[in-house]
Amino acid sequence: MATQWEMVVGLEVHAQLLTRTKIFCGCSTAFGAPPNTHVCPVCTGLPGALPVLNRQVVEYALMAALATHCTVARMSRFARKNYFYPDLPKGYQISQYELPITERGYLDITDDDGAPKRVGITRIHMEEDAGKLLHPEHAGADYSLVDLNRACVPLLEIVSEPDLRSSREASQYARKLREILVYLGICDGNMNEGSLRVDANVSVRRLGDPTLGTRAEIKNVNSFRFLEQALEFERDRQIERIEDGGQIVQETRLFDAERGITLSMRSKEEAHDYRYFPDPDLLPLVIEPEWVERVRAALPELPDAKRARFQREYGLPDNDTELLCQSRADADLFEETVRLGVPAKTAANWLIGSVLPERGKESSVGYAFDKAPQFIADMHRLIEQGAISANLAKNEVIGLWSSGKTAEAIVAEKGLAQISDTGALKAIVDAAIAAHPKEAEAFRGGKTQLLGFFVGQVMKQTQGKANPGVVNEMVRRKLGS
Repeated sequence: MATQWEMVVGLEVHAQLLTRTKIFCGCSTAFGAPPNTHVCPVCTGLPGALPVLNRQVVEYALMAALATHCTVARMSRFARKNYFYPDLPKGYQISQYELPITERGYLDITDDDGAPKRVGITRIHMEEDAGKLLHPEHAGADYSLVDLNRACVPLLEIVSEPDLRSSREASQYARKLREILVYLGICDGNMNEGSLRVDANVSVRRLGDPTLGTRAEIKNVNSFRFLEQALEFERDRQIERIEDGGQIVQETRLFDAERGITLSMRSKEEAHDYRYFPDPDLLPLVIEPEWVERVRAALPELPDAKRARFQREYGLPDNDTELLCQSRADADLFEETVRLGVPAKTAANWLIGSVLPERGKESSVGYAFDKAPQFIADMHRLIEQGAISANLAKNEVIGLWSSGKTAEAIVAEKGLAQISDTGALKAIVDAAIAAHPKEAEAFRGGKTQLLGFFVGQVMKQTQGKANPGVVNEMVRRKLGS
């Protein structure tokens, strides 16, 4: 029975860094260039080419370390991790092994019961990415092509302790880590393009058993949904294998997203299989405490702190806070809108309803999102002045913030200006009352809730343009209340 078993998971997250150039050479890191156009003798591993460390990579590693409560090593060094794949031109990967730049951090999540849970981070280290194999899909193709544009692109590998006990916890941890990296501005978190990739080490053990089981590693999972599916399949596979009298083999597996299963790829390598040794071409890296403090002082406000502040300062509900703080850009839009004089809840409603849903849509390419706060502020001012009703603003205008036109211009073009002139409204009010004599008599007899009915009739006749406050007062006077 699965309830008698416990899954144990540790994650290795590989995050490509948003530097302009690669970790050990000056080639561009831009995604999507024609194959083998962002290459040089260093990243193609030509004899005699020497690596030079990119300082920005170190800076980004320090930012990630401080944001995840890690201890920064005063001295770290690079090592050669030796293995032979067609997309690794040198025959080894420059990584870090015995002396990583940072160790012993944590992230806080909630467990499956909703209780706080701390997930340990074993280490964060810097390394270079490998290239990419391209497999032609035409009939009869029996070869692969190698694109080395990605070779030498800087990575951070973030290794967790085996503290995760469910697919939900693993997904939550990975999502939170991605959110932090994107907030820091050091990774775009785009899993579709391989900017963030997750390897999961999975084992099972009987409940109460302190001994870790034999683990399998699931490589290169590129979505949080697939991560959950892969972990659940692998958990069930291992439990079934053990209960049938078999043994778990330590191996590397791949997740087949179409079939929802993991497949054996190769036997799992250990550290000695990689024959690590210090890279003789790179000096040890010494991090002075002053450098760490400069980076700490420049860190942006992180997601959890921002959520707590939004609730404290603006009184926003949890759901609004969660939606607004999913990215720094969205949170900045909200605060700019409030700074322009819009009440916090009003700003949140309009941003969540009309602006933030456009993020990421192909149709939103070219949208000037930074113009939305001023548009919302202008619309709020028009409502406050009685120039347009809140209902018309919400239903007819606010969605046009991306048009490039001012709120005033849109209101004028669409003829949405609110009618507050009692002279202009008198005939409409009179007609509404005359058309419903029974309701008018009932109102005079004490059924004051019918006031809304008459106001609604006038609003219908004016296509929502009448000032409801003015109409309300006119109806009361007309009916003698």
